[in-house]
Amino acid sequence: MQPINILLVEDDKLDVIDIKRSLDKLNIFYKLTNAKNGEEAITLLNDQINPDNGPLPDVMLIDINMPKVNGFEVLEYMCDREEFRKIKRFILTTSGDRTDKATAEKLGISGYIIKPLKLNSPTAMDAFNLMIDLLNFKKN
Repeated sequence: MQPINILLVEDDKLDVIDIKRSLDKLNIFYKLTNAKNGEEAITLLNDQINPDNGPLPDVMLIDINMPKVNGFEVLEYMCDREEFRKIKRFILTTSGDRTDKATAEKLGISGYIIKPLKLNSPTAMDAFNLMIDLLNFKKN
């Protein structure tokens, strides 16, 4: 079984740890790469277009508010390039703003998760549903 190749675009170290814990708790077989900002994510994606540099991610978890290049700019960049359109993209953010969610949806996201992830909260349930989606995505 191949691991789910996940690119996490997140500048907060604690959020990176929370995502890893959620994946581990659900026994998901994954390979996680962390880009600390949108600029780094775009560089990683462009490097991985060449198969010798490793595969493109199956899934991206993208924070909105980051230094240098924000999550919306990453999504816009990806929408303009055919090679990135098959990557499942999920926003993982503290923003519950309807405008942010609508903007992300227009940019082709697969889901919108509000952090922080806390057990027994609707946000945690969203995160767990995301993990199930990741599993189902990899099986298909």
